[in-house]
Amino acid sequence: MEEPALRIAHLYADEMNIYGDRGNILTLVKRAEWRGIAVSVEAIGRGPAPDLSGIDLIFWGGGQDRDQELVFRDAAEHKVAAIRSAIDGGAVVLAVCGGYQLLGESYVTADGKKLPGLGLVDLHTVPGARRNIGNIVIETSGLGLTPPTLVGFENHSGKTYLGPGLQPLGRVLRGAGNNGEDGFEGVASGNVFGTYLHGSLLPKNPHLADLLLSRALRRHGFSRLELLDDTVEMSAHRSVRERVTSR
Repeated sequence: MEEPALRIAHLYADEMNIYGDRGNILTLVKRAEWRGIAVSVEAIGRGPAPDLSGIDLIFWGGGQDRDQELVFRDAAEHKVAAIRSAIDGGAVVLAVCGGYQLLGESYVTADGKKLPGLGLVDLHTVPGARRNIGNIVIETSGLGLTPPTLVGFENHSGKTYLGPGLQPLGRVLRGAGNNGEDGFEGVASGNVFGTYLHGSLLPKNPHLADLLLSRALRRHGFSRLELLDDTVEMSAHRSVRERVTSR
């Protein structure tokens, strides 16, 4: 059996997988395999973390409030050191919604409980008075994406605030984003990416998927990825972008 060149860890695959977030894993796997790159995916649940030093990309998505509270407590107790070590070794992180909130210093639940996050990025999340639901379009900068836009679907009441000098993933063109106040969405801190974009995010944003893959594969000697025919994927991207921004 061919040795995988790309190793992906799917954190809390059972607890944090609403709104089609598993589609992000499928997209990463297929886009690697279409280029002849062997991939392995390891699902990691609650409890002591395995050694993640050989992991190239870490993903986790969003979950229901009850599951999310369990995950926050488990992650703070068992996962911090292993994830930090993986990032220090060059691993890429994509965290969506609840996973994004978990990246920060703390998360306050709707009933006022303050849960510790992983403390990987200087951000925190508090409950909002309303739930933000709907399609969202953002414009990235500094990532070299063509086109610079990302599309997705947000469904969250949390309000996330970035620390001073922290770069957001993008500027909101339509939607609420991090908190509905500052006009920003997500975070891009080195190889750590967090966002509220569900949908799934990566099938309609193949240019972001390839950015994550290219960074994850750097330490294996891949200088650039072979181009794929993304006609269908980018047609879906443009359709959402044009429909949402024309309102």
